[in-house]
Amino acid sequence: MKVMHLLPALSSGGVEQVVLELCEGLTSRGVESLVVSAGGRMVEQVQAVGAKHICRSIGKKNPRLLMEVWRVAQLIKRETPQIVHVHSRVPAWVLHFAYKLLPARQRPVLVSSFHGFHSVNAYSRIMTRGDAVVAVSQCMREHILQNYPSTPSERIYVIPNSVDTSLFFPNFRPSEEWLQRWRNEHPELMGRYVLCLPGRISHIKGQSHVAPLLSRLLSDGVPAHVLIIGETKRGKEKLAAELDAQLCAAGVQSHVSRLNHRNDLREIMAVSDAVLNLSLNPESFGKATLEALALGRPVVGYDHGGVGEQLRQFLPEGLVPAGNPQAAAERLACWYSNPPQLRGPVTSPYLREDMIRAHLDLYHSLL
Repeated sequence: MKVMHLLPALSSGGVEQVVLELCEGLTSRGVESLVVSAGGRMVEQVQAVGAKHICRSIGKKNPRLLMEVWRVAQLIKRETPQIVHVHSRVPAWVLHFAYKLLPARQRPVLVSSFHGFHSVNAYSRIMTRGDAVVAVSQCMREHILQNYPSTPSERIYVIPNSVDTSLFFPNFRPSEEWLQRWRNEHPELMGRYVLCLPGRISHIKGQSHVAPLLSRLLSDGVPAHVLIIGETKRGKEKLAAELDAQLCAAGVQSHVSRLNHRNDLREIMAVSDAVLNLSLNPESFGKATLEALALGRPVVGYDHGGVGEQLRQFLPEGLVPAGNPQAAAERLACWYSNPPQLRGPVTSPYLREDMIRAHLDLYHSLL
C-alpha cells in the first residue's frame, strides 16, 4: 500500500507532528509513505523514518496554485498512491481540482482529517468530501455533524491524536546534563512556581491572558514564572511586540521568559510545576496538553474543545471557564500549596499504537 499525505508545510505544529507519526508508524508496518508539502524543518525527520518528501507549494492561496493543481495531478499519475490523505483546506482544494484532471480509475481513495475548528463555510466544507473523514476528537465529530449535516455520519471516524508513552511517562526525568544546562541558562527560575505555556505566538493561543493571570498570582503571594514556548512565525512580529508591551504595562515582564521553538519541550514540561492551555478558541485536540498529562504534570486549561475532553478524563479539576484567566490563577494558587493528583497514566484511545492501528484499519477497509 502507498499513502500520500498532503499538508501546507513541515515547519512545526500539531498537524505536522501527526503526519510525522503516521509516516513512522505506517512505514514500519510496510506501508509506503509519501508527503507533499512546501517543506520546513521537519522534512529531515520525515525522511529519517523512511518516508519520501516532495516539495510543492500547495498551502498558500495565490495564482500559482493553478499550476500546482496540474503538478499534483501529474504526481498522482507518477506515484500511483492507493490512498491520498489530505490534512488542510488549501491542499484539499488543490487536490479537488487535480482529481478533475484525472480519469476516475486513476483517482485514489481520498481521506481527509479535520485537525481544527475551521470557520463554517463553503471553503471549509471541502474537508468533508473525502471517502472517509477523520475527526481527531469526539467534539470535532459533533462539530462536523452539526455544521455539515449532509456529511453521512458513517463516513466520519473518530481517531484521536496520540502520545508516545515510551517518551512521555510519569517518571520521566531529563538527563543530568540537560538539567545542568537548563539551570545555567535560566537562573531566574530558581525557587519559582514554573508554569509552561506551549504554543506559537498567535491571537488564539491565549498569550494575552498571561499578564492578568500572573498579576493575580503574584498579588496572592505565589512566586510564579511563566515560560512562553513557541516560535513567532513570519507576519506575527507585531503581535509578539504587543505581547511584550502588555507584559511590561502589567509590570510582570520579569516573571516571563519567552522562548522560541524548542526541540526539548518534553524536558521543559517535565521540570515545570504546571502546564497551561489558554487557547481562546476551542482546539480540536491539544497535543501538548495530553503530553503534559502523560508526564504526570498537572494542566490548567479552558473548558472547551479537545482540551476539555482530555481534562475531563484525566484531571477534571484542571478545567476552568473558557476565557477566564482569573479562574485559572485561582486554581493555580490552590495547586501551589496543594498539588493535584492525576488519575493515572494516559490510556487508550490516546496511545500511539491506537492511532496508527486505527488509520491502518481505515485505509484497508476503504481499499
